[in-house]
This record gives sequence, C-alpha cells and structure tokens, in this order.
Amino acid sequence: MIIKGAVGVVTGAAGGIGRALSEELAKRGAKALAMVDHSPVVAEVAANVNEQVGAKVAIGYSGDVTDAAFRKEVFSELHDRHGMVNICVPAAGVTRDGLAVKVDKETNKVVVYPQELFRTVTEVNLVAPVYWAMEMLAGIAEQRRKQGLKRWDPAEALQGAVIFIGSVSSLGNKGQIAYAATKAGLEGAAATLMMEAIYHGVRCGIIHPGYTDTPMVRALGEDYIRDKIIPLTQLRRLIRPEEIADAICFMIQNAAVSGSLWADAGWHPNA
Repeated sequence: MIIKGAVGVVTGAAGGIGRALSEELAKRGAKALAMVDHSPVVAEVAANVNEQVGAKVAIGYSGDVTDAAFRKEVFSELHDRHGMVNICVPAAGVTRDGLAVKVDKETNKVVVYPQELFRTVTEVNLVAPVYWAMEMLAGIAEQRRKQGLKRWDPAEALQGAVIFIGSVSSLGNKGQIAYAATKAGLEGAAATLMMEAIYHGVRCGIIHPGYTDTPMVRALGEDYIRDKIIPLTQLRRLIRPEEIADAICFMIQNAAVSGSLWADAGWHPNA
C-alpha cells in the first residue's frame, strides 16, 4: 500500500492522534484527506496541515461521526473530487469513565454505571468506526464491480487499508467498563473485516496505543498522570501522538503487517 497519491479519511482529526496522523499522511504525499471531527476547529486544523505541506490536501469536515448521512456525504464528496478513498483511520473516540458498580458516598446507595453513557461510548467508539471502515470498503467494492472485477488477485496492487484505534484498555482497566469494552470490540471487528475485506483487496488492522499525550489523557489530570501512569510506563513519559501516527503509517504501508500492533511504551498496569 502506497501513501503517496492516496485518498484518505481520518476521524477525530482536530487533535491528538487523528491530527498527528493527518499531518503525517499529508507529509508522505497523500493526494487528499478528509479530516473529520465534531469540532468546527477541524477546518482551521486542515488549513494548518495544508500550510505545512504547501498544497491543498486536507479538507475539514465538522459533524457527528455517528450520523450515517454525514458519513456518506464525506465519502461521496471526497470520491467525486479526488477519486476512490483507499485509506480509512476512524480515530474519533470518547471516554465516559466510571466504576461499573459503586456505593455513592453521599446517598450510601449502590449505583450502576448508566446505560445511556454505555450506549454513547459504544456508538462513538465501536459502531461508528466500523461503519466508517465499511463505507470505504463498499466504495472500493462498487468500483471493482463496475470494472467487472471480482475477487482481488495478488498480482494487483492492494486497494486500500483500514486501521482502527484500539487501546491498552482493551485488556481491561478500572473505571473504564464502557471504553474498554468498545476497544476490545474493535479487535474482533478488525479481525473479521480483514477476513472479508481482502476479497476486495483491502487490508484491516488495529493499533493499541498506550497513554498518549492527547487532550483525552490530559483531561485525567496532571496528578493522575504523574502518579498512576508514568511510574507504570517503562518509557517514563507519555507517548507522543506523532509516534503513534508513524506506527499507523507503518501498518498502512507494510503488507505483511496484519492483526494488531501494540504501541504501549511498556505500560503495564498494577493488578
């Protein structure tokens, strides 16, 4: 898979890993990038990416990643303007942390993690990424159908790549019943899509980053990072978003890399 000349979609692109990846893909010669985020700031970020590479590569799209109509609009516009989309990294994610079951200190009553929060996290972190990936796959399958092509042949070039953003939390993490479940779910989705998507010449994988210097991690608080994360990380610092971006590009480009890649900086939680 060659990044130069590719057309890509990255969600969660206004900051963190999504932004770093968009910058890296543009630097490596991607022809066009849809940078998608719920924040309208994504338009400004896309303009900054274009300024860095001296070309109009990135297009900012602000909207709800769980909205099917919005998803289809992004893919349709990108295809019409720049051709078939062949890289998809749905990086948008949220956390709504809380213990599965706890005793409320004020009321002294047992409280169960709210179902509505679980559904919110699932929609953003699991359902949406899978459908952004399948939207790209459907576009490639349709293009091949029009060309009279059926099962992809190794003599052909690879047609596309999907990389999901998992997490070390997929192995389980206290206070993240919903987040951990969604990231573990992406593991199964990636494995299944790899089996199915290769029929159309599309590879699928998942990267599990450790604690990365993103707004989501910084929101945990500096005390938590200093006391609960850094001491358990062999690298003794947070991972830089550009390090994860580089790893994702490696996964996209190297056809021998399948399944999951752990980029945890040696983080190992206490039991």
